[in-house]
Amino acid sequence: QLQLVESGGDLVQPGGSLRLSCALSGFTSDHYAIGWFRQAPEKGREGASCLNMNDLTTDYPDTVKDRFIVSTEGAKRTVYLQMSNLQPGDTGIYYCTTEFFDPDFGPAYQMGSVNFWGRGTLVSVST
Repeated sequence: QLQLVESGGDLVQPGGSLRLSCALSGFTSDHYAIGWFRQAPEKGREGASCLNMNDLTTDYPDTVKDRFIVSTEGAKRTVYLQMSNLQPGDTGIYYCTTEFFDPDFGPAYQMGSVNFWGRGTLVSVST
């Protein structure tokens, strides 16, 4: 059974750093991507990063580029999102997601292409 379990959300001051983790289990395909999406209070969900688990390429929106880094470890059982210089605008629930893709086309990195969502972890940036 496919599972994505997020952890690491916390309250942090502006300018601080935080690392989120997403524990993966139940994957049988090599062609999938792990995306982090977030949802601020009273706003829609938006992408925060994506990691192609086949070739380990990454993608970030401009809002987090140079501040967020997505990575995994050798066994690919956990995906991390290292966040630095956090600002109040980064507050929200962070969801770990997966997208299974055709190797001839690669991942779409769009919310509509997500196949499975984790339950989320709350990140609060405030004084």
